[in-house]
Amino acid sequence: MPRDGRVVRKRLERAGLELMSEHGFDGTTAEQIAARAGVTERTFFRHFPDKREVLFASEDELHEVTVDALAAVPLDLDALPALQRAFHGVVPLIERNRTLAALRAPIIRASPSLMERELAKTSSLIELVADGLKWRGVSEITALFCAQVGMDAFSTAIRRWNAATHGSTAAVGTFAAVGTPAAAGTADLHEELDEVFDDLRVMTQTLTPTAVR
Repeated sequence: MPRDGRVVRKRLERAGLELMSEHGFDGTTAEQIAARAGVTERTFFRHFPDKREVLFASEDELHEVTVDALAAVPLDLDALPALQRAFHGVVPLIERNRTLAALRAPIIRASPSLMERELAKTSSLIELVADGLKWRGVSEITALFCAQVGMDAFSTAIRRWNAATHGSTAAVGTFAAVGTPAAAGTADLHEELDEVFDDLRVMTQTLTPTAVR
């Protein structure tokens, strides 16, 4: 039996997502997840309070990596360029979790209660990102606005990247709740991220006050 808690947690996550994909969320039990992961049910409950949290096992890591990536960005960058730089630091995590995210997305979409949980996770991450921007000296209103816009931009990049490589527009993790469908883009998420932020800059430059009204 693996002793590393992170290894066990990842095995439980994969086992849970596989079983829920096969039998549905309601048709999967904690006992079944533990058995497939090769651990005891007691071990399952040491890592997760219930089977629902298996679906959100990567969220804590996503939050931590995003906050750390933003904190590492030089302070002389404005809000949106800072987020663009930070999201490049999150790309490796998105790439590593891609297979599990593909299993996870339809399970969550099939359940209103799970979608509600997903939206709460998204809101939490946006607030954390906004807090990171405020720490950098950005005003509260601007920080919240840029956090939402930046998250949406990253989600769009992920959707384009998925469409280019797998024909799917599903985003990954928390970002799935904030994005909109997008046409196929490039097979490199770093490149797609830069293109989306370039598009965002062009759009904001062309929006005059009259056009906004």
